[in-house]
Amino acid sequence: MNQKLIRITTVPISLEKLLENQLRFMNRFFEVTAVSSDDHRLQQFGKEQDVDTFHVDLTRKITPIKDLKAVVKLYKFLKKEKPSIVHTHTPKAGIVGMLASKLAGVPIRMHTVAGLPLMQTSGVKRTVLNTVEKLTYYCATNVYPNSKGLKEFIFNKKLISERKLKILGNGSSNGIDTKHFSPSQVSDLEKRQLRTDLNISKNDFVFVFVGRLVGDKGINELVQAFIKMSKTHTNSKLLLVGPLETDLDPLLPNTLNEIKNNEAIIYAGFQTDVRPYLAISDVLVFPSYREGFPNVVMQAGAMGLPSIVTDINGCNEIIQPDVNGILIPVKDIQAIYKAMEELINDKSYYNKLQNKSRQIIVSRYSQAELWNALLKEYNHLIELKINA
Repeated sequence: MNQKLIRITTVPISLEKLLENQLRFMNRFFEVTAVSSDDHRLQQFGKEQDVDTFHVDLTRKITPIKDLKAVVKLYKFLKKEKPSIVHTHTPKAGIVGMLASKLAGVPIRMHTVAGLPLMQTSGVKRTVLNTVEKLTYYCATNVYPNSKGLKEFIFNKKLISERKLKILGNGSSNGIDTKHFSPSQVSDLEKRQLRTDLNISKNDFVFVFVGRLVGDKGINELVQAFIKMSKTHTNSKLLLVGPLETDLDPLLPNTLNEIKNNEAIIYAGFQTDVRPYLAISDVLVFPSYREGFPNVVMQAGAMGLPSIVTDINGCNEIIQPDVNGILIPVKDIQAIYKAMEELINDKSYYNKLQNKSRQIIVSRYSQAELWNALLKEYNHLIELKINA
């Protein structure tokens, strides 16, 4: 009988997208159970990936009473199941999962850090998030930042001792399936149809953003920069792919108004398959304030797109300036504008970046390599516990 592995995220979309198909792969070697909120969606994920599921009511907000109930429920589940490994992702799942695991005596408690909300907060909220992060790391036996920048930040802020920290491969939580994310996977017919549906002509130059449409993804700045640029480039379009979130970090009213009324801005909403949208685009613009190791930058690169990204953790490891994209400062409308202008005006420079985009992703971020590196880590930690 295989040993038990419990994987926990706050919401099921993280299992579906952040860890796409990874749990199905691990289920060949372990008895895998996925734990998350939203029971209906979680059960659907379990059926699709052929893994067991367990529902815990988790929220992305600060909800101490709910969180305590979640810890108790998860503790009872872990005491009953007796897994060898509990592996958590995302901040709320991290604190709830690691605390319950430590209390339940789970021998291997792993937490992956794919972004730190505290990096963009201050005051009392920063203190609370700092404390939560420290407690998560204290309860974990091993902590895995998914980028070098995150590792340095965690260590420099003295959130954890260095012996607990490790990066797998070249970074990322899941790597990239470069066969799936390939320009060859989207036919010319599909591209023509999608352009027609979105009212994009073949001669339009399309800047695309993929992700949650919230403030800390830099959408307010992106929209303002695009408005300025589109005044002199009437053949440019801004394609926004992702859900609008009105609860946490909503966009400014004037940004929402532009998205709704500006004919050059196309809002496509959440899409289960982003490949066709990347295939009809020319440049990814990803001006996020903070990241761990963003999948979308790898996905866009694998689809052959150069990227304009902020000089932050993860992004500045995937994108090499003047090789496969442009790095810009955070929250800088003028820098976004200038980078967009450069790529739409200078065709030879654009072609130079585009030619390297897919090659770099294929050579550094293969999904199979990352999955096998994680499997090797699981087996290594189990062996250490057996021989201890």
